[in-house]
Amino acid sequence: MEFGAPCSRALNGGRPCGRAVGTRIRRAAVESRSPFGASSFRVSPTPAGPPKNRAVKAVLKGHTVSVDKVGKMSSQSSHDFELSSLTALSPLDGRYWSKVKDLAPYMSEYGLIYFRVLVEIKWLLKLSQIPELTEVPSFSEEAESFLQGLIDGFNLEDALEIKNIERVTNHDVKAVEYFLKQKCQSHPEIAQVLEFFHFACTSEDINNLAHALMLKESMKNVMFPVMDKLIRAICTVAKDNAYISMLSRTHGQPASPTTLGKEMAVFAVRLSRERKEMHQVEIMGKFAGAVGNYNAHLAAYPHIDWPHIAEEFVKSLGLSFNPYVTQIETHDYMAKLFHTLIQFNNILIDFDRDIWGYISLGYFKQITKAGEIGSSTMPHKVNPIDFENSEGNLGKANGGLSHLSMKLPISRWQRDLTDSTVLRNMGEGLGHSLLAYKSALQGIGKLKVNEARLSEDLNHSWEVLAEPIQTVMRRFGVPEPYEKLKELTRGRAVSQESITEFIEGLELPEEAKINLLKLTPHTYIGAAAELAMNVDVAVNLLSGLEIF
Repeated sequence: MEFGAPCSRALNGGRPCGRAVGTRIRRAAVESRSPFGASSFRVSPTPAGPPKNRAVKAVLKGHTVSVDKVGKMSSQSSHDFELSSLTALSPLDGRYWSKVKDLAPYMSEYGLIYFRVLVEIKWLLKLSQIPELTEVPSFSEEAESFLQGLIDGFNLEDALEIKNIERVTNHDVKAVEYFLKQKCQSHPEIAQVLEFFHFACTSEDINNLAHALMLKESMKNVMFPVMDKLIRAICTVAKDNAYISMLSRTHGQPASPTTLGKEMAVFAVRLSRERKEMHQVEIMGKFAGAVGNYNAHLAAYPHIDWPHIAEEFVKSLGLSFNPYVTQIETHDYMAKLFHTLIQFNNILIDFDRDIWGYISLGYFKQITKAGEIGSSTMPHKVNPIDFENSEGNLGKANGGLSHLSMKLPISRWQRDLTDSTVLRNMGEGLGHSLLAYKSALQGIGKLKVNEARLSEDLNHSWEVLAEPIQTVMRRFGVPEPYEKLKELTRGRAVSQESITEFIEGLELPEEAKINLLKLTPHTYIGAAAELAMNVDVAVNLLSGLEIF
């Protein structure tokens, strides 16, 4: 299985990609190394024997791994396991692979290697366009096409070849440089300038741009579309239920009525605000050499304006330029992006918990699917598992993203290496977030409003009309309105009859009294319905984006 370059076309004049991105990098990598895949793993019983001696054997790659009755596995056999959906340490690469695989072309090691290749080639092309740099003359159209072809045609086999070189060099970026030199030594024109691959670069010049492009393409092509779909789905729930009255609960107690739609609109608007913030984060890059001063550049070519060249180069990749750096790009933009993503996730946790609660109250029913089981022992149950899955994965995502956002802006002196291993975990935070969004979407798709249950709660909560009654009493100067309603309602059963009797006994203008008598817990909803119906406008005004 071959895997094409994930976004080379997008970075080449804005033209669409010529081939669809593959969807199973990880599994393809396994299959390329091994003649068997996940299906080669099976569990079978041992030959019959006394019950206390029976065990289970896992057969993998022609080896038998004994598992005794309490689940202990012989340690000497653990090295025989091959990577598959059953043996992956992370559920993102195992159980949930099908839901997060769209991130793999960008956030996997394959994606990191691909973007390194892209940056190295684009830098050589940039050098060929600098008139003062006569040692790298302008490339012919054919040579440029050859180099672009290395980007566009990059595949899994290329990535594996680079990994094989890395086993010798023990340096991942140097392996990319050697790979490109090998690929280009047969081209007579490019072969003359092979040593200008990686010219004046420190590894972090390549890496920081690769990581920036990984984030940029992941957010644009995977995360933002699913976020927008989620916001759109919540907006639809808001509009569809704009006029469905619902008892509010402040501090868990009955409070002034609202509508189900308006409460959903609140979440759509909150999420859209964070979506806008993420879109506005400038994804930045540097290209200033070993300590950010262009030392090597100026040593070789003192009369070239290298800061200007670097700015042009970084911007040509669709990134913002950071001119003040050490060896590393300072990662402040990453911290800002991840903090905002955490806040988006926090809002969605709030949504998940509210929906969970509404399902518990019976306000929502869940559409069942034939064959699905809610509980292994209680046949009647339909559990809100999608919202629970979403909440759990959002917590997992935020834990990783929080560490990234707190750690990455901190680097000792001109740099230390602690950011390198941490940056390799960006895909984890995005992956758990993506999984959570899809789970929430799946849950939303199963919701069915139970209007009868909503109405039942309102019919038993006439005490909520104490608020409008005492407010109108204030307007017309009735003394101690709050205290009078407190005496009528607190700790007492309140009915339509008792409320009606109280209103009729008030010294109020007739029109005001008639209007109060018309109120019910179903109709006392203020502007909730209008707010819900206008949610699309509110979301677009807040986001400033055409997310729909």
